[in-house]
Amino acid sequence: MTMVRAGVVPTQRAALYSVLGILATVVMAAAIVGLFGVNRVFTGLLVGAIAGVAVMAALFTRDAILLTEQAIYRRTPWTVSSIDWDRVVAGRFTLDDRARWSLALDLSGGDEQHGELVLLSIPPVLRPVSGAYDLRKREQVNEIRALLRHKRIPVTVLPEIAGALQQHWQIAPPTR
Repeated sequence: MTMVRAGVVPTQRAALYSVLGILATVVMAAAIVGLFGVNRVFTGLLVGAIAGVAVMAALFTRDAILLTEQAIYRRTPWTVSSIDWDRVVAGRFTLDDRARWSLALDLSGGDEQHGELVLLSIPPVLRPVSGAYDLRKREQVNEIRALLRHKRIPVTVLPEIAGALQQHWQIAPPTR
């Protein structure tokens, strides 16, 4: 078993990353215009947009939860912290406060908010896999489920979620 990548970027951090991307766009555009004159506004905007997208992509890519054989690593662009597997009490696949399906781990002790670590948050599955997003989320659910089964961590799945996953994504419900 290798590494499984998961994680949900909180709204506040997503807003920060977006602001940093816009800031990179503005700074690069202003630098190009400042160096080469007003006739290079569109060039500056293009270079700035590329820089802004690159900054946001780097920040969002770095912000993740990595599930490995040894531990769970929570990464942000500036920090990395680890959580030992023996702190994981159970897993849950339930509805979150925004009516999305949330796959979370319940943790014992530590300083995590409410003792949980959200691995996935996806819209309800209403039809078979129809695109790259659905396919990637289906793969993540299968990878996380396989790792949790390997680690012998019990996972509770709401019956309507288990039924939809089985019907539309052909993911069998947990056996225990």
